[in-house]
Amino acid sequence: MNRLHLQAVCCFAACMLTAGCGKKFNPADGAPPSPQVIDQSNAARVSVDHPEQFPLVAAQSISAPEKLNVTGTVNPDISREIPVISLASGRIVDIRARLDDNVKKGDLLLKVQSPDVTNAFDTYLKAVNDEHLANLALVRAKDLFEHGAIPQAQLEQAQDTEDDAKADLTAAEQWLSALGVDKNHPSDIVNVYAPISGVIVQQNVTNAAAAGVTYSGSSTAFVIADLTHVWILCNVYENDLPKVHLGQTAQIRLNAYPDKPLTGTISDIGPVLDPTMRTATVRIEVPNSGNLLRLGMFVTATLTGKTSQTHAVVPAAAILHLHDRDWVFVPAGGNRFQRIEVTSGDMLSGNRQEILSGILPGQDVVGDVLALEETLEAQ
Repeated sequence: MNRLHLQAVCCFAACMLTAGCGKKFNPADGAPPSPQVIDQSNAARVSVDHPEQFPLVAAQSISAPEKLNVTGTVNPDISREIPVISLASGRIVDIRARLDDNVKKGDLLLKVQSPDVTNAFDTYLKAVNDEHLANLALVRAKDLFEHGAIPQAQLEQAQDTEDDAKADLTAAEQWLSALGVDKNHPSDIVNVYAPISGVIVQQNVTNAAAAGVTYSGSSTAFVIADLTHVWILCNVYENDLPKVHLGQTAQIRLNAYPDKPLTGTISDIGPVLDPTMRTATVRIEVPNSGNLLRLGMFVTATLTGKTSQTHAVVPAAAILHLHDRDWVFVPAGGNRFQRIEVTSGDMLSGNRQEILSGILPGQDVVGDVLALEETLEAQ
């Protein structure tokens, strides 16, 4: 019984296959259509109905100095970074500044309660008393010497004692001054002031924390950086190092302020290459008037070389700016155009754009890329 049933099923399947091979697809049958394969091997190639509506222009040529574009980050000039240190050790009782604050030279930053002041003032008072007593002894010795009561050696001894007392007094006064204490108005609270004008880029203390150099804690309370001049550190590949030299001018472009280019100068080329990336660190010094450059910013630096190169030049309207990249359309035969990525250079007079790579001088491109884009969207 099972054998007969299996034979019947096979015959039915064979009949259905035979019928299906000779019958065309009818959507009314409810079966899904066969998938159509569309060749998208070149998605950048487009077709238009009337290519003559999009005039072509031949890329011109321009000879310009060789340029190298590198990326870098903004860093403080370490020669303009000053640590704020409290020479008086003790406990912080008040903080008047915080991280990222702009401060001026002489601004009060923090107050420290320090036993060092007590010891220093005690030494100062003793030095004052010793100097006063030594001075009285010297005056007395001079009077006795004039009357022949004491020998000259004893007068010289009194003079030496007075000189030593004055030296001790001067040292005690300087100690108080170094701690930031007014000898005429002593206090165990020491004020710490900003040594320069700038921005606080590091803060290592909090209220009630230890300060100074003799207690556990950070000896450097703050670090102030003068950001009127900054460093831009770039990584230049080994093969491009011959294009870089000390004193070379660099044009700095910021993503945040594209209409405000800055100019810097290469002041150092790292002597050691990164063993993995094969790059050297190049330092560019840049004046930062207006504080446009902020620490940690990414910038693009264009280094101008000594040799010249020939580049293509096209109308600015021929360039399509899409997803932070630049493109042009070139004829691809018939009614088709090919979209090609290019690297744009400087803007030139006459609303023209320099093309560093992607096309060659003399190559035809679509002169008005926006009109072409609008037509493609309408199709």
